Amino acid sequence: MSGRIMPCSPQEIRSLFLFEKLGPQQLGRLCSEGRVELFEPGPVYTEGDPATCFFVMIEGTVVLSRRVAGDDVEVTRTSQRGVYAGAMQAYIGDRVRQVYNNSMRVTEPTRFFVLPADIFADVMTEWFPMAVHLLEGLFFGSKNTQAAIGQRERLLALGSLSAGLTHELNNPAAAAVRATATLRERVAKMRHKLAVIAEAPFSRETLASLIEIQERTAERVAKAPVLSPLEASDREDTLTDWLEDHGIDHGWQVAPTFVQAGLDVDWLEQVAAAVEAEILPGAVGWLNYTVETELLMSEIEDSTTRISHLVDAAKQYSQLDRAPYRVVDVHELLDSTLLMLSGKRGPGIKVVKEYDRTVPPVPAFPAELNQVWTNLIDNAVSAINGAGGEGTLTVRTGLDHERLLVEFRDTGPGIPPEIKDRIFDPFFTTKPVGEGTGLGLDISWRIVVNKHHGTLRVESVPGDTRFQVLLPLTAETTAEEVEETA
Repeated sequence: MSGRIMPCSPQEIRSLFLFEKLGPQQLGRLCSEGRVELFEPGPVYTEGDPATCFFVMIEGTVVLSRRVAGDDVEVTRTSQRGVYAGAMQAYIGDRVRQVYNNSMRVTEPTRFFVLPADIFADVMTEWFPMAVHLLEGLFFGSKNTQAAIGQRERLLALGSLSAGLTHELNNPAAAAVRATATLRERVAKMRHKLAVIAEAPFSRETLASLIEIQERTAERVAKAPVLSPLEASDREDTLTDWLEDHGIDHGWQVAPTFVQAGLDVDWLEQVAAAVEAEILPGAVGWLNYTVETELLMSEIEDSTTRISHLVDAAKQYSQLDRAPYRVVDVHELLDSTLLMLSGKRGPGIKVVKEYDRTVPPVPAFPAELNQVWTNLIDNAVSAINGAGGEGTLTVRTGLDHERLLVEFRDTGPGIPPEIKDRIFDPFFTTKPVGEGTGLGLDISWRIVVNKHHGTLRVESVPGDTRFQVLLPLTAETTAEEVEETA
C-alpha cells in the first residue's frame, strides 16, 4: 500500500531521534532521495513481502504484528515519534533474504519518512562504515553462534539418545543370547529323552497320544495367562502335590515351568488318562522339555521383536528415509520419541498417553517436530527429577480451534513467574553450568512458530506445567522454506 506524498522538511526530519546528529548536507540528501508519505488507516506492508522501504514514523499510531498459525498477533502498538520498522537489515544486502519480518498497519492517518531500501543501505555504508561492520559482525556472529550451539544441542541430544538406545537394545539382545544358549541345551535333552522313549516298548497308539499331547501343550503355552505372584505360587503348590502323588520325583522343580506355561491339574489329568501309569514320569519329563523350549522361543521372539521395534523407532525418529516435508501422523512421531527417550526416564516417572486418534494427519517437517518433542520431554523429565524423581508425564493430543494440539504436562515444581517470560530466549537456562545450552526451547520455538506457523506456549503452576504446541491442519509452508530445510 502506498500513501500520499507530502513535502519533506529537513528540520522536521532532524527532530526524529535517529537523525538528530546529522548535518545539513546529510539531511538534505535524505529529503531528496527519501520521501514523506501520509498513510490512511490500514495496512502499510505485509510480513514476508520483499522489504523495499525503511519507515520512520513522524506522527500517528502504528501496530506491528506477526503471523502465527494464519492469525496476525499484535506485537507492538505505539504513537512514539521516531519509531522505525521495515527494511532494517538492508545494509547486509543479498547475504540474507530481504523480506519484512512483521506486518505494519496504522490506526489513524500517519505520516512516515520513507527511505527506499537501497538508499538506506547506501547511506548506512557511506556515513557509518564502522557501525555497519560492527552491526554485520553482531548479526552474523549471533547467527553463527546460535547455529554452532544449536548443532551442539542436537549432538548432545543425539549422544544422549544413542546412549539410551544402546542400553535399550542391549537388554533384549542379551536376553535373546541367554535364551538361545539355554534352548540349545534343552533341545539336546529333548533329543535324549526322545531316544529313551523310542527304545521303550510303547505301542503305536501311545506314541501318537504323546505326540498329540505335545502339540496341544505347545498350543497351550502360546495362550498362557499372566498370573499374579500369589496366583502363581498357589498353582505351583497344587501342581507339586499332584506330581508327587503320581510318583514323579522333583515335582517342585517342574511345577513353576508348567504354571508359567498355563498348565494346570486338569491338563495333567488328561495326560495321565492318555498314557499308562508306568510311562507317566517319562511323558511329564518330555512335556517339560517341550514347555521349556516353547517358553524360550517365545522369549527369543519377544526380544527380537523388541529390538525390531527399537530400530523402527530410531528410523522413525531420524526420518532418514523420508521426505523432509510431508503429511504425518503426530502419534507416530510422539511414540518413536518416547521410545527413544525411555532410557532417560527414571523408574519413578510414569508416562500417560491421552491421544485423540481422530485428529487428522498434518503437513510438517517430521524430523524437526521430533526435535521439539525431544526438548519438551527432556525438560519435563528434568523438572520431575529435580523434584525427587517421582511424577507423571502426560502427553495429550486433540483439536483446539481448528488446530492440532500436542500438550506435554509434568508434575514437577513449575516455572517461577519471574523467569516465565524468558524461557524461550536464546541461551537462557536454569540448569547448572555445563548441563544446558539454553537453546532447547529457543530452537523449539523457531521450529514451531517460524517453520510450521504454529504456536508454542506454556502454562505453569507448581505441580502442573504444560507446554502446548499448536499446529495448522493445512499447509502454510512456502516452497522456499522446504528447499532451505532440504
